Amino acid sequence: MGWDVVPADVRRWSSGLAELHERFVYRFNRLEPRESSLAYMRGLIAPLERKNGWTLAEEAGHAAPDRMQRLLNRIDWDADEVLSDVRDYVIEHLGDPEAVLIVDDTGFLKKGVRSAGVQRQYSGTAGRTENCQIGVFLAYATERGRTLVDRALYLPKSWTEDRERCRKAGIDDTVEFATKLQMAEAMVD
Repeated sequence: MGWDVVPADVRRWSSGLAELHERFVYRFNRLEPRESSLAYMRGLIAPLERKNGWTLAEEAGHAAPDRMQRLLNRIDWDADEVLSDVRDYVIEHLGDPEAVLIVDDTGFLKKGVRSAGVQRQYSGTAGRTENCQIGVFLAYATERGRTLVDRALYLPKSWTEDRERCRKAGIDDTVEFATKLQMAEAMVD
């Protein structure tokens, strides 16, 4: 099973995007976040060299990333509920008893120290120790397709042992330290 994305894949995904979007659009109370969520998804599958607030906004025809940032940071919606809707869609369209679950951790290089989970730590993405965040991801793969089905931000002990720092970054007091392996096992369960 090849993992290279070709333009035909993108066209096929784009045509199914509206159907997927209908599965969870009701989770947004207003028209703007509904439209922004679809534009965001289109941007994620677009053949862009880099994907960030600016490039996704430009792809959507917006003059600035404000709408995308508002969707991700200020609009009231539950990412776990949307993820559940997406999982249901995946099972309906890709469900296969021979499917494979793939766990991977990915580093996101950062310059500052305030973003949740940031510290100097090994990043496989960079191939060395860097100031970064680490995300743990679970993918579902079959002969008919593949997609991400879960995600979690790894929080080093230096973060979970500093509740004030966590609060400033928007991390709930109930979040405890877990190794990447423990996080992956919880996702697979």
